[in-house]
Amino acid sequence: MSASVVILGTGLAGFTLAREFRKLDKDTPLVLVSRDHGGFYSKPMLSNALAGNKTAASLVMKDSDKMVTELNATIHNRATVSRIDTAARTVELTDGTRIGYRDLVFAVGADPIRLPLEGDAADTVLSVNDLDDYATFAGRLDGVTSVAILGAGLIGCEFANDLLSRSIVPTVIDLAPRVLPRLLPEAASERLRAKLAEAGAQFRFGVSAVRVDRVGGAGNGLRLTLSDGQTLDAGLVLSAIGLRPRTTLAADAGLQVNRGIVTNRLLAASAGHVHALGDCAEVDGHTLPYVMPIMQQARALAATLAGNPTPVVYPAMPVIVKTPACPTVVCPPPLDASGAWTVELTDDGCDARFHRGDGQLLGFALLGAATKQRQALATQVPGLLV
Repeated sequence: MSASVVILGTGLAGFTLAREFRKLDKDTPLVLVSRDHGGFYSKPMLSNALAGNKTAASLVMKDSDKMVTELNATIHNRATVSRIDTAARTVELTDGTRIGYRDLVFAVGADPIRLPLEGDAADTVLSVNDLDDYATFAGRLDGVTSVAILGAGLIGCEFANDLLSRSIVPTVIDLAPRVLPRLLPEAASERLRAKLAEAGAQFRFGVSAVRVDRVGGAGNGLRLTLSDGQTLDAGLVLSAIGLRPRTTLAADAGLQVNRGIVTNRLLAASAGHVHALGDCAEVDGHTLPYVMPIMQQARALAATLAGNPTPVVYPAMPVIVKTPACPTVVCPPPLDASGAWTVELTDDGCDARFHRGDGQLLGFALLGAATKQRQALATQVPGLLV
């Protein structure tokens, strides 16, 4: 058995936890296992990097060597875990390296959901979920004038806006009848769609892609066949359907998984000395793939690992949608909330609020000039976990 704290994953969740832990504990051995290069970059920046002319290399804020020094840690780069023994408290890598742990933390993130597409170019459909994905995506945009985006959710809309900065026409395709259907009421959703359309984006609702084929041979573009039988030509296809928490490794280790790795509010999984946070974690029944929950989780778990058991608290956590064509902030009400939306539209904004029957504000969506109300309204919304 080792005295080390071992973190699986070097994304925003893993590195934020490591930094928060080092603020409280300078000496406990810290080991991180990375599937990639082990450098620090901000994953949320991937969906608006084109507008800033960012390359994959320029998005890396600190390389692995600098992170090793900053955290006084060991980082295993380009490493894959083959087995976890929670009884012996060991992690085994595919190269045979065995790492003992005092406490183990899953910060392994989530995988893109992929549609079961047919066609001879189905394997060319891209998703952008990490820095390597972004490098591939950006590298294939040379000469491309149109991109089909599968998914009209937050990430799909952000990439649509970002592509417009390169004068590339995005066509957003979704079975849903509108953009951000889970986050915005109908009127606010229509305002966002209209502003993106004014900027040059196109939309196809109520349909999904079923095939992707090459047109006229390699290098001559792609043709999507939609579920209504119509076709759409594009230079590239980007899938932004959503994310599914990575749970296979945890399940193989005997941990309880549901939508994510199941934890309580101490971020403790079902085996002793094992924890989870970030996109892979289902915390007290909630999976929240956003930045602010990760920050709350990291601070709480760092304190717990440093000897001060601290349950995570979720205050109201507005999400900023990176769509400069229509600045948008959403703080959605709980899925099971009872109440109704009221929407006030102006020429330069949209103020939508979800109230319970007794008048309690449970959520809001602010677009354009109305986004200046974000802080004031956030203080009125009850936290999800308090």
